[in-house]
Amino acid sequence: MSKQRIAVAVDGPAGAGKSSISKTVAKQLGYLYIDTGAMYRAVTWAVLEAGINPADEKAVTELLSKLTLRMEPTADAFNIFVNGQDVTGLIRSQAVNGAVSQIAAIKAVREFLVAQQRAMAGAGGVILDGRDIGSVVLPNAELKIYLTASVEARAKRRWLETPDKESVSLEDIKKSVMARDEMDTNRKESPLVCVPEAIVINSDNLSFDETAARMVQLITATEK
Repeated sequence: MSKQRIAVAVDGPAGAGKSSISKTVAKQLGYLYIDTGAMYRAVTWAVLEAGINPADEKAVTELLSKLTLRMEPTADAFNIFVNGQDVTGLIRSQAVNGAVSQIAAIKAVREFLVAQQRAMAGAGGVILDGRDIGSVVLPNAELKIYLTASVEARAKRRWLETPDKESVSLEDIKKSVMARDEMDTNRKESPLVCVPEAIVINSDNLSFDETAARMVQLITATEK
């Protein structure tokens, strides 16, 4: 009898490696990986592209009704589309980095995306990562993981994945990560939190492969 595939909630601060590790684990296990951060980034990109001030909640909320988001799996990850346009590379810019926390703190944006994320996770066999997956998006997930690392380690990872890294220093990224932590932890809507039932993985002294292996071990042990 085959094991029942589960819903996995992965939370943690900016730059902890949630997305890249979750992608790898999903591929190994044949799970669907849903990058919730990319969904928030895509909305942020659309807001900036429309010339809307991220602080203008009314205008951002009105824009949501005109947005269609689509995620398409690829051999190594996924592509994300906004109204049919592939924005996979565009959502990693420093401009999006600087505005995504502000957009993610808007209640209407969270409701818009959480509804989509829950629908995707309904059948099981999924890994969702973000900041409020275990607490808000999938409170009944069979497995909850909190992936973290030091600010220094997270800033270095974030800098390495920034496409315009020649125009931004590691110190700038570190300040950005610390500001993101402050905003994510203290925001009113669905703050970053490590729920009591989550299993904490600190990747400071683990390689990428060791962290992924630990996550695979936890998932396979939880599958019924």
